Amino acid sequence: MSIVANQSKIAAQPPLARRRSIADLLAPLDQIATQSPNLVVNRDAHFEIGGETYTLPRYLFVGPKGGDTPIRIGIFAGIHGDEPEGVRAAVQFLKLLEAKPELATGYYLSVYPVCSPTGYEDGTRHSRNGKDLNREFWGNSNEPEVRLLQAELVSHSFNGIISLHTDDTSDGFYGIVRGATLTQHLIEPALRAAEKFLPRDNRSIIDGFQARNGVIQDAYDGVLSAPPKVRPRPFEIILETPSQPPVYLKECAFVIALKTILDEYRKFIAYAPNL
Repeated sequence: MSIVANQSKIAAQPPLARRRSIADLLAPLDQIATQSPNLVVNRDAHFEIGGETYTLPRYLFVGPKGGDTPIRIGIFAGIHGDEPEGVRAAVQFLKLLEAKPELATGYYLSVYPVCSPTGYEDGTRHSRNGKDLNREFWGNSNEPEVRLLQAELVSHSFNGIISLHTDDTSDGFYGIVRGATLTQHLIEPALRAAEKFLPRDNRSIIDGFQARNGVIQDAYDGVLSAPPKVRPRPFEIILETPSQPPVYLKECAFVIALKTILDEYRKFIAYAPNL
């Protein structure tokens, strides 16, 4: 699938020499995928902007068989290009799964490490079209990245959606929950696990929303989410790390939170028939 952006909106971009390299970022995963029986790269989603062609990469990790029907989870990072912590954590998480595939038993994990390629290259919150892509979903957006991601969200019918973000106004790790009611039972173990590396944000108001024990149950309109009319609703979790701690601590917090969510949801699926 290929989409051409509206050229009239394109903002000035930094010189090529100052752009972050997506190829260098993803090279370790691409190398793993050449020999791995579990990791598959898909680069069919393309869009053009400013005369350049970009790919929206997706990495599918197929875990060992764990049941009759695979659990499909989408993991999304880098929708804001100035939040590289989640991008790098997504890469590290896939490398961990390759080393320990049993962690993904029963799962088909679709990982989108760079949801805003131009924003990541430029190190900006907005895409090169000047848009905050995480306010554009399910509102008839013309932004090519959003249209491609929406097509992915529709076609894969995810059981769960996890997004990774950085909050420069917070001193602690926290989560936003939406979708299926069981989401509340997934976020607390994830935050507790992340506390091994980062403190939890326990403020009563976080990012303008009411919060309790580091959990928000609301979000801005237009954030990356499941299609509005899809039923049953998947669980939806947004994990937020503070920007100030050392990079390795932020990555570790994301990775252990992701691992914990997979563990807890697998337990739920196993127990569900007996409920």
